[in-house]
Amino acid sequence: MPQHISLPARITAAGNKPKLIDEYMGRIHTGSTQVSIARMRSPEGWVEPAQRPEFAEHTFVIRGMLRVEYDGGSLDVRSGELVYVEPGERVRYSTPEPGGAEYVAICLPAFSPDTVHREE
Repeated sequence: MPQHISLPARITAAGNKPKLIDEYMGRIHTGSTQVSIARMRSPEGWVEPAQRPEFAEHTFVIRGMLRVEYDGGSLDVRSGELVYVEPGERVRYSTPEPGGAEYVAICLPAFSPDTVHREE
């Protein structure tokens, strides 16, 4: 039977400024360990610590620009674009432009604070 998820769970975000994370599918809201799907809204100037997650992450930008720093460079991912990060790759996300950004993150397997491996 299809499962209808009409409301997400609000999750506390890491970073220097408040960011909204609404998880529709994942460990916290549905108990899924296979996949997590979350809508993110981060303000201008938001930066989170670098991480080396054990999961693959697909991030689709809906509005604004998401900067993805990685060993060797950075990417600016804009509205209508997607970035894919392999498990074990070191990355740091930020939203430096005016207005911040809105995006959807899909993690396989599901995001977990124990497997994201954020730097101090």
